[in-house]
Amino acid sequence: MTEMAKGTGDFGPIYMGIDLGTYRASITASNGLRKTILNVVGWPKDDVSRKLFGREVVFGYEALRHRLALNIVRPFEKGVIKYSDGSSLANPEHISKHREAAKELVKYIVSLAAPEKGRPVYGVIGAPAQASVINKQALVEAASETLESVIVVSEPFSVAYGLDMLEDALIIDIGAGTVDLCRMHGALPEENDQITLTTAGDYVDELLLKLVKENHPEVQLTINMAREIKERYGFVSDTNDRVVVKVPVDGKPRVIDITEECRQACKAIVPPILEAAGNLIATYDPEFQESILKNVILAGGMSQLKGLDKLIEEGLEEFGGGKVCRVEEPIYAGANGSLKLAYDMPESFWRQIT
Repeated sequence: MTEMAKGTGDFGPIYMGIDLGTYRASITASNGLRKTILNVVGWPKDDVSRKLFGREVVFGYEALRHRLALNIVRPFEKGVIKYSDGSSLANPEHISKHREAAKELVKYIVSLAAPEKGRPVYGVIGAPAQASVINKQALVEAASETLESVIVVSEPFSVAYGLDMLEDALIIDIGAGTVDLCRMHGALPEENDQITLTTAGDYVDELLLKLVKENHPEVQLTINMAREIKERYGFVSDTNDRVVVKVPVDGKPRVIDITEECRQACKAIVPPILEAAGNLIATYDPEFQESILKNVILAGGMSQLKGLDKLIEEGLEEFGGGKVCRVEEPIYAGANGSLKLAYDMPESFWRQIT
């Protein structure tokens, strides 16, 4: 469907599919935009840093690169706005700052599409499968000042919708904050069709950092360095390749081998995934369990860990065996599905919820 196929007048609305993850956001839009940014927001610390940047808010990779000159906020935790569940004991200032950061981030994301003045922008945002009503409402509020209309849907459902895998499929979307599993049975997934785990990318980063510090207490390693190592070398399979990295020790570079630490940290996500997948398979209609096992789809940035698809396949042998495939575009699969869903929504529906 083309951009002009919906809406009225010379310019119909711009549709955006937004996969608003914990660590990064992936965006696709009806005007051709495809972009991934880090979900990091920074405010200059003082007049010197304000002069350095020439603006009041800095986003994404630029904010992370210059984080020493900025007050940094990562507004999302486990796929939703931090503190949005109302159960946190954080002080009101922290809660307010994270909500402000989320609003600024959505505003920045929409600006990337460069909509003409007065042209409406409609968005579909992916959220963790079991995000609460309160969490989803917080996302809607963050987006409502920028988007004329917004819908929040399950991230794995977005992946399935984009792939046209709406029946007898198990989607496993592995991101930084959450692993979201969703079984598709030809209708909108219900609560018992979905499971959200928090043993995801951030969990691996923290475990890798802990293991390296335990085995190499002399090294100076940060969580950002651990994340970069995982993203470059992460694997779960048995291999002769070594993970050898250069890290500082008392300000001097030292080369260390952290192959086993990297393998152990990355493999830690597999048992919870297999347990959750087994639960969704075992409670599925027994006549269709074999069919769903043949369509296990991995999406999300963490799905690219070397050997992960084969290791999950091996774990499914106790259920009679399965077929595990990775999506072709792991970073954009959720955003692509959200955009497709936005296209398929009737115009009357958007007007109704505006």
